[in-house]
Amino acid sequence: MMARLGIFLLWLLHFLPYRLQAWTGNALGTMLYLFAGRRRRIASINLRLCFPEQSEAERASLVWRHFNVFSRSVVERGILWWSSRERIQELTRVEGVEHFQNALGSPLILLTAHFVGLDVGGSWITQHADGVSVYSRQKNVYVQDLVLQKRARFGTQRLYSRQEGMRPVVRALKDFCPFYYFVDQDWNTKDGAFVPFFGVPAATLTTLPRLVRMANAKVVPCVTRLLPDCQGYEVRFYPAWENYPTHDLAADIRRVNEFIEQRVREMPEQYFWLHKRFKTRPEGEESFYK
Repeated sequence: MMARLGIFLLWLLHFLPYRLQAWTGNALGTMLYLFAGRRRRIASINLRLCFPEQSEAERASLVWRHFNVFSRSVVERGILWWSSRERIQELTRVEGVEHFQNALGSPLILLTAHFVGLDVGGSWITQHADGVSVYSRQKNVYVQDLVLQKRARFGTQRLYSRQEGMRPVVRALKDFCPFYYFVDQDWNTKDGAFVPFFGVPAATLTTLPRLVRMANAKVVPCVTRLLPDCQGYEVRFYPAWENYPTHDLAADIRRVNEFIEQRVREMPEQYFWLHKRFKTRPEGEESFYK
């Protein structure tokens, strides 16, 4: 019942002018910052690990700003789900589109990470190509079905659960469906390895170089950011990676984490700090989140 009420409120809010939606998201973010103590603590630990050079006051300010942009991204999801294609395009600026266009017609992996604007990038991609993506199953079936439906509202989108593995993704890549791929959450080390992220050993998926080899795919990074002063969003494509993968798996995975680090430093408040990025620890090492 609560999930349906929340979705109904999102639907109502999408009728508001964009600036009012942004203001609503910021206000909600401040409320969450005050009352979501557990998530605030996780974000604070992550930032202490990644930015030890900052003062406690600087990190606290960054946590507060993150709650604001995170809540904005949730409220503004109503635009992606129910607004017209024209309204979404008016709010979206695209940079480096030639890197995306030049890679179409061959297996293509659009490498991205968990920044708050990631759904805007996914929406833009589905408006311009039939793509493929992976999702984590939700406990609430109503919410999961709605999310899957809305992600494919502008075009064909092959969506596979993480539990299905990567075989269907490889098949889709060989059909020239661009794969919008998130690589930066902690899924333990079953399919990964410990690689530094901001100097801290982090369980990191090793799937990307293996996918590139299996599908003979190109890697074009794609990152979305919320623009300041309610100017909308920027979807930025970066040049296709050359000489990737190499014969050094650790170096290939470090390259992924280093790319994400660079983007995080450009907009630190927009990275998803509420996730336990360093949950899995090397054997014998105590959890940071106890």
